Amino acid sequence: MTHRAYLIRRLLAIPPMLVGISLVLFLSINLAPGGPETFFVSEDMNLEIAAQVRERLGLNQPLHVRYLRWLSRVAVGDLGYSLTGGGLTVSTLVLERLSATLLLTGVSLVLAVSLAVLFGVISAVRQYSLLDKAVTVLAYFGMSFPTFWLGIMLILIFSVTLGWLPASGMSEYGLEHDLASRVSHLVLPVLALSAVDVGTFVRFVRASMLEVLRQDYVRTARAKGLVERAIVYRHALRNALIPTVTVVGLAARSLVAGAVFVETIFAWPGLGRLAVLSVYRRDYPVVMGVNIAVAVFVVVANLVVDLLYTLLDPRITYE
Repeated sequence: MTHRAYLIRRLLAIPPMLVGISLVLFLSINLAPGGPETFFVSEDMNLEIAAQVRERLGLNQPLHVRYLRWLSRVAVGDLGYSLTGGGLTVSTLVLERLSATLLLTGVSLVLAVSLAVLFGVISAVRQYSLLDKAVTVLAYFGMSFPTFWLGIMLILIFSVTLGWLPASGMSEYGLEHDLASRVSHLVLPVLALSAVDVGTFVRFVRASMLEVLRQDYVRTARAKGLVERAIVYRHALRNALIPTVTVVGLAARSLVAGAVFVETIFAWPGLGRLAVLSVYRRDYPVVMGVNIAVAVFVVVANLVVDLLYTLLDPRITYE
């Protein structure tokens, strides 16, 4: 199967996959205790007015009818209107927050992969050395800390105690386009979000490098007198990154999940914080819109990972 045929087949599989995800999300949200009407309808409200509110919200119809109506609108790009957003569409709210979440998760992922490759390779090349042991200990520490706890600790140390970095927001008021302000606000959320992934990626890179360095072609390269740095980075690292790429693709879900906690703790104006506020307000159209956006992000991330395999190793085919 050619690259183009594989890509077309994967792209055609995305719509039914998203429909299945949307069905599970819709049922989970609408069958949960309570509902959006509890945010608008009080116990002492007139029954006639309460019925009008439910009718206006479309909650007086059967569940399957509501889902099919919602799905038909989504198919043409209409995610509906926010129940608490002052008449704003869900698409507007999601797109406003999407760039902030992509910035946070993108920088966190790049930092995690860069540090993992650097320290994972060094740790494997110097196996059982003091540096290897120190990297291993730090990796396990990073994997052990809950994201929300680490975020709070970073705020207490670097914002409250030392006063070096801001504790919340995306930039200072009036400095929304200032690069220095944006970077200073980005440091702590990125550290909190990437810590767990750095530890996980380091362990995978180290294990993959140790396996590759024992292969026959590496011994042959050394026997030919090639420089050790060239053997490690030109020949071994490329093959060692293949399983790491798989883990990075799977980490897309954990990054988005972690972003919910990080954005809430640091008041970062992204999709995670929007999701939390929407759940609290029982604004179900926005909750569905955010979840669909996350599902698309994860599906596309896994597709990109599959396509990266052949760039790392041309021997891999899609047969």
